[in-house]
Amino acid sequence: MKLKELERPAVQAWSPASQYPLYLATGTSAQQLDSSFSTNGTLEIFEVDFRDPSLDLKHKGVLSASSRFHKLIWGSFGSGLLESSGVIAGGGDNGMLILYNVTHILSSGKEPVIAQKQKHTGAVRALDFNPFQGNLLASGASDSEVFIWDLNNLNVPMTLGSKSQPPEDVKALSWNRQAQHILSSAHPSGKAVVWDLRKNEPIIKVSDHSNRMHCSGLAWHPDIATQLVLCSEDDRLPVIQLWDLRFASSPLKVLESHSRGILSVSWSQADAELLLTSAKDSQILCSNLESSEVVYKLPTQSSWCFEVQWCPRDPSVFSAASFDGWISLYSVMGRSWEVQHMRLADKISSSFSKGQPLPPLQVPEQVAQASLIPPLKKPPKWIRRPTGVSFAFGGKLVTFGLPSTRLVPQPCPRLVFISQVTTESEFLMRSTELQEALESGNLLNYCQNKSQQALLQSEKMLWQFLKVTLEQDSRMKFLKLLGYSKDELQKKVATWLKSDVGLGEGPQPKGNDLNSDRQQAFCSQASKHTTEEASASSAFFDELVPQNMTPWEIPITKDVDGLLSQALLLGELGPAVELCLKEERFADAIILAQAGGADLLKQTQERYLAKKKTKISSLLACVVQKNWKDVVCTCSLKNWREALALLLTYSSTEKFPELCDMLGTRMEQEGGRALTSEARLCYVCSGSVERLVECWAKCHQALSPMALQDLMEKAMVLNRSLELLRGPHGVSPGPATTYRVTQYANLLAAQGSLATAMSFLPSDCAQPPVQQLRDRLFHAQGSAVLGQQSPPFPYPRIVVGAIPHSKETSYRLGSQPSHQVPTPSPRPRVFTPQSSPAMPLAPSHPSPYQGPRMQNISDYRASGSQAIQPLPLGPGVRPGPQDSWKEAPAPGGNLQRNKLPETFMAPAPITAPVMSLTPELQGILPLQPPISGVSHAPPGAPGELSLQLQHLPPEKMERKELPPEHQSLKSSFEALLQRCSLSATDLKTKRKLEEAAQRLECLYEKLCEGTLSPHVVAGLHEVARCVDAGSFEQGLTVHAQVAGCSSFSEVSSFMPILKAVLIIAHKLLV
Repeated sequence: MKLKELERPAVQAWSPASQYPLYLATGTSAQQLDSSFSTNGTLEIFEVDFRDPSLDLKHKGVLSASSRFHKLIWGSFGSGLLESSGVIAGGGDNGMLILYNVTHILSSGKEPVIAQKQKHTGAVRALDFNPFQGNLLASGASDSEVFIWDLNNLNVPMTLGSKSQPPEDVKALSWNRQAQHILSSAHPSGKAVVWDLRKNEPIIKVSDHSNRMHCSGLAWHPDIATQLVLCSEDDRLPVIQLWDLRFASSPLKVLESHSRGILSVSWSQADAELLLTSAKDSQILCSNLESSEVVYKLPTQSSWCFEVQWCPRDPSVFSAASFDGWISLYSVMGRSWEVQHMRLADKISSSFSKGQPLPPLQVPEQVAQASLIPPLKKPPKWIRRPTGVSFAFGGKLVTFGLPSTRLVPQPCPRLVFISQVTTESEFLMRSTELQEALESGNLLNYCQNKSQQALLQSEKMLWQFLKVTLEQDSRMKFLKLLGYSKDELQKKVATWLKSDVGLGEGPQPKGNDLNSDRQQAFCSQASKHTTEEASASSAFFDELVPQNMTPWEIPITKDVDGLLSQALLLGELGPAVELCLKEERFADAIILAQAGGADLLKQTQERYLAKKKTKISSLLACVVQKNWKDVVCTCSLKNWREALALLLTYSSTEKFPELCDMLGTRMEQEGGRALTSEARLCYVCSGSVERLVECWAKCHQALSPMALQDLMEKAMVLNRSLELLRGPHGVSPGPATTYRVTQYANLLAAQGSLATAMSFLPSDCAQPPVQQLRDRLFHAQGSAVLGQQSPPFPYPRIVVGAIPHSKETSYRLGSQPSHQVPTPSPRPRVFTPQSSPAMPLAPSHPSPYQGPRMQNISDYRASGSQAIQPLPLGPGVRPGPQDSWKEAPAPGGNLQRNKLPETFMAPAPITAPVMSLTPELQGILPLQPPISGVSHAPPGAPGELSLQLQHLPPEKMERKELPPEHQSLKSSFEALLQRCSLSATDLKTKRKLEEAAQRLECLYEKLCEGTLSPHVVAGLHEVARCVDAGSFEQGLTVHAQVAGCSSFSEVSSFMPILKAVLIIAHKLLV
């Protein structure tokens, strides 16, 4: 889309990439006249601010020039100095070269003109600053004059040897982007001269054989030092030619995208695939040199554009200067012009409206569609990811990036590395210990070690409680851990009774009828019946038979004793108990109530406990009435240990877990953080794993691997104790427990411990997250779970109808067929992709591939990561949702191909376009439509002779036997192809290997004929030795050295495919 525009009949120059803010310099063009017919020249500088939505440029500086300009260029010389913005060089008429100080133009202070030199004859149309040494400026004019100016000393320029003959104008100059001493010049005769400044002479001259090439532009390849493009302004041959100086007899590629002569060319420094051109057909095109297609096209302009330039700072922006007096700035990223059109329409509407809005504008559909400019067909290099990294399931780190060393200046395949990354080593060690303890059943020692290792007293107590859950008689041991023991109690009571002072009473009266033996018997009996029903105490009193009693009298007085005697004599035990309670004779009341039955005893106990308030009365009431729920709900939380001991002693097995959970919940809700932590003991006693997990979650808001490991250790031990008590099927995890176990399994999987993670997942859980994780863990282990039953498919199955296959299937050139399941048919299906002269056909021999196998490339050497070994993905491959998939053949395994004639010879690679096919080839190869935009090279291009020889009948070709000294070479390469074929899994790689087998025949033929240079033969044998040793990286290095110092026509038929085979072997780790 258009970003900015400026109405100036001028030439242009962008500020260097290091300059900020971004500027655009314009100089009045010497090739144009405005309506005033003025011959004055002006140099202006504008700031380009893309944040401003308007199309206008900000004017920053202006300077009157003595002459108009044919060429304007902005260099970075002096930009490293303070307050320096570089130098602008302008080429004018009569050999005038003017240098300007940009800083002085912008500040309007000092004299901006640095120097004016008039050494040339004729107009100076070619200028270029050296990209490595900013002080070197090349200028070209008429009579084949090329000068090299040193901005540090402008007195005498350097001349380049003798002038090229015949003398002609210099249309363009360009410094090489890789070698700072190489300069090239383009001339109207279609000739390009390459100069070596170290020798001060031309080293090569490139020219087209058609003699119709009138060069108008020249540009060096940004990355490959030996390649350049020339463009022709002749309407009879409007082409762009790509030349490689290593093969200078004909161009490597010719683009014919324009219909008329090309006026300007600019090669993107940010993406070497993008070449920008403008021509007399009023079109501005951006072409991809790799695919020879137009990837971006501006709408046809109203006037010719005589100059296009990429912006050095913003790679997506370019400028175009046209003969109609406009300079426009565009972006190749593509966007609709609708926003700008609406802004312009609103601006016009505001001028015509009188306070009322105008009706909406109805734009015709054709105009709206025409305003859409599609973006580049392929993402440009500056927005592609040069490197990438992503974590995959199971702690796998997938990385890709540029190779460490660039072997050859051509695109090379990138490797994807899969590595195992482990960040929590202590976490994995503790999980392994837990897994071993659970599998061996030695959890008692595990809990004992954890208790000894615990630093906090609460943790030590918790592990002791967990250990008790695995032992017999757990209640008594829980009481001991809480500090209550029956043996210790009996010793303390006996010691107290032997003393003279009783529990809260004075010395016993001397007239007491009970002797010390009876006291000991009473204490013994009392301690023996602490946990029995209260009704059983009557049997205890029956055993206390009085002995040696003196005669006694029954009172018949009118006092309380008399009334009691009468009530007892009449059998009225209820009134007797009432009298005793009123007189606070509680012991007499309880003894009488016991004789009156259970109901009277219960009422008497309640009256006593309600009336007699002591420190222990509440405890007595709970023990006598067995109201344990009141104990849990009303006791002070300071006595949570005593309350838990009371539950352990008295509560029934059925209600004990519920009461413990109630006590723990109350401690969480009403207590502080300390009591919340102690509540875990209640949940351990009750065996409630779910409550234990929920309590842990309240104490640990921030999740960490080690905290989750602590929880899982306690939860798994408690869960195992419940399994021992109830059986393996009597325990089912709750939602909180399942959530934490799933988190734990995910964390283990992220550290690469897949089998351990799967073992912790509950087997009978129906929750989708658990089932999905189990399915994922199972299939991620590959062959490690060979023979095990696959878990149920965790997703709903959807039946997808199969697409019927046509009898003939064809694919476009360069596309890959997708894997499809063939439908059953009476005869075997034949896979027949459309053949092409540019692609070698499949061999007639059967494929040696036996079955699919995949290997992971693991070469990630970053700290903290550990490379994994390749795992074959065979029986562990996940089954698809359809049963028919199980019977489908493996991709590339059993596909049948058309049989070729026995006398058929595969075509040799075509390394240059061919004008026409020989009569022999026309009878063999199918005719193909010519590729648009690419012209044909003349006969004699490399590869044509070998192509013709390949297709001659076998009887006309004499196949010589390979010399013995080269037999080892052939054996090594054929063995390598065989190993790669057995390891390859995808169709693309297999076809590449089949192609390699055919292409290497060219090598063997050259070895038989002895036409290869000695250094090439020696290099090939060195590559073979590297192949035998398995050192493919060293082999690629040797390959690059051989290819770099060899003739292109000599090795082009087999060296590229040999490199591809070495890369495939390195990737497959054969």
